[in-house]
Amino acid sequence: MSPEMLALLLKSFWETCYMVLASTILAGVPLGVILTVTRKNHILPNAPVNSVLGAIVNATRSTPFIILMVAIIPLTRLLVGSSIGTTASIVPLTISAAPFIARIIESSLLEIDHGVIEAAQAMGASPMQIIRKVLLPEALHSIVLGITLAVIALIGYSAMAGTLGGGGLGDLAIRYGYQRFQMDVMLITVVVLIVMVQSIQSLGDYFSKKLNKNKL
Repeated sequence: MSPEMLALLLKSFWETCYMVLASTILAGVPLGVILTVTRKNHILPNAPVNSVLGAIVNATRSTPFIILMVAIIPLTRLLVGSSIGTTASIVPLTISAAPFIARIIESSLLEIDHGVIEAAQAMGASPMQIIRKVLLPEALHSIVLGITLAVIALIGYSAMAGTLGGGGLGDLAIRYGYQRFQMDVMLITVVVLIVMVQSIQSLGDYFSKKLNKNKL
């Protein structure tokens, strides 16, 4: 591989890291917390809010990423001034990641024994205190594993974004590996993606075990 191609590979690698990290941070965890606490018999039950948010989350999760990316081109242009490029790809990646992460957070929080929540309420803790000092800390190890899965999924989505001019490793593989028949570029791109996924999964497993207070 030439020095120019090596530099392009490194640039594409950092573009992928930028897209995935920014999308994960922007997707956040509040939506998952709201979906949990507004459920029936939880600390802030609110059926209308829960139903509307749940419907939005399910609809977004049901939309394939490529279709979503094309469908929100006007919104992407409005927010970042362009529909192509690495920064532009963050918009559909974030919208795609938010409902996925929300369901992960919801699932993790629902695993907590309701008796722990009732004990906190009996001691006079407010809903916000219960969220910050009971729900999130107790479910943190599970949340870490879930977000690890979300990050790995986003790496795949970012590669798909490359087919529409999103930059990153996907764009490199399409433009050079596929369109110019440079199979060495395609192979190296695949290897880099595999290493990224394996590294992220290993880190996620490690920190989840460290945070798991209930491990034997």
